[in-house]
Amino acid sequence: MIVNALSKRTFKHLASLEGLIGKANVSAGQSTLYLHSHDESYHRTRAPDAVVFPTCTEDVAKVAKYCYDNELPIIPFGLGSGFEGGITAPAGGVSVDTGLIFPIDPGADATIGGMCSTSASGTAAVRYGTMKENTINLEVVLSDGRIIHTGGPGRHFQKSSAGFNLTELLVGSEGTLGIITQATVRLHAAPEYLHALIATFETIEDSLACANLVLQNGVPVGRMEFVDPKSIDVINKHSNLENDVKPTLFFELIGSPASVQEQLETVKWCLEENNVLSMKETADPEERKTLWKARHMAYYATLGQCRPGQQGYSTDACVPQSKLTEMILSAKEYIAESKFSKDTAIIIGHVGDGNFHIFTGVDPSSEEEIQDIRELARKVANKALELGGTCTGEHGIGLGKKQFLVDEKGHDVVELMKSIKNVFDPKNIMNPGKIFF
Repeated sequence: MIVNALSKRTFKHLASLEGLIGKANVSAGQSTLYLHSHDESYHRTRAPDAVVFPTCTEDVAKVAKYCYDNELPIIPFGLGSGFEGGITAPAGGVSVDTGLIFPIDPGADATIGGMCSTSASGTAAVRYGTMKENTINLEVVLSDGRIIHTGGPGRHFQKSSAGFNLTELLVGSEGTLGIITQATVRLHAAPEYLHALIATFETIEDSLACANLVLQNGVPVGRMEFVDPKSIDVINKHSNLENDVKPTLFFELIGSPASVQEQLETVKWCLEENNVLSMKETADPEERKTLWKARHMAYYATLGQCRPGQQGYSTDACVPQSKLTEMILSAKEYIAESKFSKDTAIIIGHVGDGNFHIFTGVDPSSEEEIQDIRELARKVANKALELGGTCTGEHGIGLGKKQFLVDEKGHDVVELMKSIKNVFDPKNIMNPGKIFF
């Protein structure tokens, strides 16, 4: 990773930024620039020229207006936990760190602004939906410093038919239309009762057929996750566990004790219908955490097995539920064809909504490894599109999937998206270079 030395442009604007929001809230230190130069992906460009830490929406607006007047790129930054280079600074500029923490577990550390920006979700999406379904209103600073509320100031309704849905337009825009400074989100009642269950199968086909049968029977599962045998193997080694190295489904059932018992009976019937090998279940909170530990540790276990110098890498795709088995079996083939990832890559899936992830490692300094991982991602994305799915269910487009967006949406639709961006960002200073060529 190359962190650029401070340029004349940075020196020229640093004092002005400090004058706008205070010296303590502006940094051009090398460690700060490096922290804001990359996410969890292999994508490496350059560092921003400065990082600002606004303490209120008005400060964000001041910074945006200054950058607009001086045509400086603006890169909204959450926590840097993304996987497609969405917060990198290929053209330098000012990284705006808003620091809003989202308290719901998305599977990795994240911020509410970042979750909104990528329309992220996580293991509970099968029950509660994604950020798009759970965001009611957004306060957004536009590129010229104007502050808007996508649903109207102070509004938090259950539904609305009033005009264009700008909230859903901004959710998933990856910082290319504005800086999200506040979000009004839906809150859900805490479940009265939770019950965890994990089950192993001899084949991937059996495990995914079981997942489909659970959904076909209308079981309102809280979570339903697939973990492949390689995942279990690396997790066992990483965390000193002794889980059976088999295709595995993780369930969390929620509701009243009576309703959970009904769900459990149906799930167990689905398991038996699909040749389940073993089951473990519990309603004890600590035991539930233990049962789910293997799923939660998947990414970190993959990082732990990476060779020295490697960076963790993940790609994702989402397909119609009926196509998920074909998609995951194809992904296994693509991994086997990979030169560098065939022995390390794992697959986990939010099988309740057709979404899955591949985790592996890559050396960012090796062009050969980068090309190999890009080829793996290309095959996965193309297969997902062939099956009527999407090239990304959660991670976003960022730097890494711009061509797949054209393949998925079509040239005319992408050009329309560009036109919309031009209305919001006529100088193209909002996270330039992301999503579109």
